[in-house]
Amino acid sequence: MTASDQQHAARPTRPADPPAAAPGPVDPHLLQRLADAHGVGTSFQGWDGLPHSVAEATLIKVLAALGVEAHTNQHIEAALAEVELAPWRRMLPAAVVIKQGEPAQVPFHVRDGATASLTIALEGGAGSREAVQQDIWIQPREVDGVSTGRATFSLPEDLPLGWHTLHAESEGATASAVLVVTPARLGTAKPLEERRGWGLATQLYSVRSKRSWGIGDFSDLADMAAISGARGADYVLVNPLHAAEPVPPVQPSPYSPSTRRFFNPLYIRIEAIPELAYLRPRKRAALEKLHEEVAGLNRDGARLDRDAVYAAKLQALEMLYHTRRSPSRQAAFEEFCRISGSGLDDFALWSAIREDLAPGDPLWVDPACAIGTPEAEALREKLADRIGFHRWLQWICDEQLESAQQAALRSGMRLGVVHDLAVGVDHNSADAWTLGRVLAPNTSVGAPPDMYNQQGQDWGQPPWHPARLAEAGYEPFRNMLANVLRHAGGIRVDHILGLFRLWWIPMGNAPGDGAYVRYDHEALIGILALEAHRAGAVVIGEDLGTFEPWVRDYLAARGILGTSILWFEYDGDSPLAPEKYRTQALASVNTHDLPPTAGYLAGDHVGLRSRLGLLERSEEEERAKHNASLEKMFALLRERGYLSEGTAAGPGQQSAEEHTIEALHLLLAQSPSVLLGVALVDAVGERRLQNQPGTTEALYPNWQVPLGGPDGRPVYLDDLPGNKRFNGLLAAVEGSLHGSRSAD
Repeated sequence: MTASDQQHAARPTRPADPPAAAPGPVDPHLLQRLADAHGVGTSFQGWDGLPHSVAEATLIKVLAALGVEAHTNQHIEAALAEVELAPWRRMLPAAVVIKQGEPAQVPFHVRDGATASLTIALEGGAGSREAVQQDIWIQPREVDGVSTGRATFSLPEDLPLGWHTLHAESEGATASAVLVVTPARLGTAKPLEERRGWGLATQLYSVRSKRSWGIGDFSDLADMAAISGARGADYVLVNPLHAAEPVPPVQPSPYSPSTRRFFNPLYIRIEAIPELAYLRPRKRAALEKLHEEVAGLNRDGARLDRDAVYAAKLQALEMLYHTRRSPSRQAAFEEFCRISGSGLDDFALWSAIREDLAPGDPLWVDPACAIGTPEAEALREKLADRIGFHRWLQWICDEQLESAQQAALRSGMRLGVVHDLAVGVDHNSADAWTLGRVLAPNTSVGAPPDMYNQQGQDWGQPPWHPARLAEAGYEPFRNMLANVLRHAGGIRVDHILGLFRLWWIPMGNAPGDGAYVRYDHEALIGILALEAHRAGAVVIGEDLGTFEPWVRDYLAARGILGTSILWFEYDGDSPLAPEKYRTQALASVNTHDLPPTAGYLAGDHVGLRSRLGLLERSEEEERAKHNASLEKMFALLRERGYLSEGTAAGPGQQSAEEHTIEALHLLLAQSPSVLLGVALVDAVGERRLQNQPGTTEALYPNWQVPLGGPDGRPVYLDDLPGNKRFNGLLAAVEGSLHGSRSAD
């Protein structure tokens, strides 16, 4: 997520602010020491490029969200002492994440002088290994009246990749911890260095066929993969397909989901469900009538209506859910539920409750109703049938995603479907309720004041609690990644910098009044690499916006691709020459944060922002600056021979516009980047933005614009094989990367 991704979204309902404590005067040096010890940044770089200090009151609130009391000097001194003692209170660390083939040691705390042993139980019952105690003496410490020593064990360097378990024993006392062995470097992108690839990027909901129910769906995804794969594409990158609310109204933004682990049933193709063949005539007629009621929406070129489509689909899905499944189909459903485990059960429980309860209902914040309580278990029993329905919906999503990935691979794609992973979920989401134990309370994620927004941004999403996530053995993070990657050839991680640090905003604070909190990036990136390795998937990190320079180098060293956007890549005041682009990156002309290239070249976004009152200077000044930037790019295109003198894009100059868009892609194809992205909107001449940062739905229909052509009329998947503009751009890109190839 760049800093602009979620400005537009309607602010979700957030829990009531906690009573404000009145902090006494504290020693700023002591407070800074405590913040540093817990990974809380005490300063940040502002939009002006200068360092800014985080307010003391903000540091105290952020520390409180981490479970650390810091309102007085006495609290701070006690907390600093606890920082020193906390590791000594544990026999083993909460979790150990290491790189395969590299030396690693594990601290083991026992009563001073006691014997100790440490074994490793390999994943899946594949045997066990012994860790070797090293002759390293560390001064014992007094811990709660007990003299405690630290033994140091070395782990074997040849441990296999995977999720293993450490078992510690010392004179009858035992402990265990998760041991994750991760790839030192993810190798899934290596084949792309030998033969570069390209693919389509699109918002799936906007891409409809004449068989769709008004919204692009999983079968449309399969068809889009087949069409582009036949023309040489290696992947199709789609927006986050995470589940939203279980019933209308639903959040339009795919970046504000209800869960990041499970998928949105809105994308189900009704006719692709096998049980449809066994509906009795009366129900079949009722289902067809539901389709007819939303058929007109499929022809609407102005705006998508998720709520109407989802309402109709849910009724159809109810009919199909209650149609008897064959024994083999029932067995497959039960196996899916078994594999998905308690995570699916809890999400289905939330969905069943949420059907009838509003986001602001007291149940969601009542500790007596939290997951695992008698009240929640009673609801689980009471709502068993509704829970079964929501489990079934996820099974159907899984089946249709598998079909889409298989269609992509059959078409010749090397990667297939590449999913987008959103930064987080909103405060009223399923994950916020079911995973509350590993999320930070009374806090939101956002962005500090920067070039995109000088007030900062609050995305209304609770962050992972670093320590609690580790104490959970990183299982929620692992399960999320494994499910998203289950039928995928790649994953784009939105705002991957969030695996290093996130901007935390305490409840009641302005967006700019927050602080960065550090995460164990070695653990999180390592687990991401492990799950991608297991899935055979490429990982693309969206590393745009404000970041520390070493982060890109670290990601490249771990085999994670970066992101390069043509309009953002500069060398001083000039566009970056293509040969200077990063090799380990996905390079593209466009991104969903920008207008389609046709609209960008014409400056349509400047006029729109002016009409909406979003400009900080006059429209004339903004256009002059935009046109000057374009002219620099045109100069580079002319210098490289991709654009003739005097050729430029403008209103009514479709052929020049097409030529310029093709030239931009041919220029980018000269970069060494292993992946090239082509936005579907650019291939069909769409001009309208998918989202306008800084607006709400009342001002602009963010994430609700269907795919259209230069005239705004709908463009259907069925028409793409005969679309001259689409075929021309794809053939140009394929020819530039791999030699000439005739378009179908």
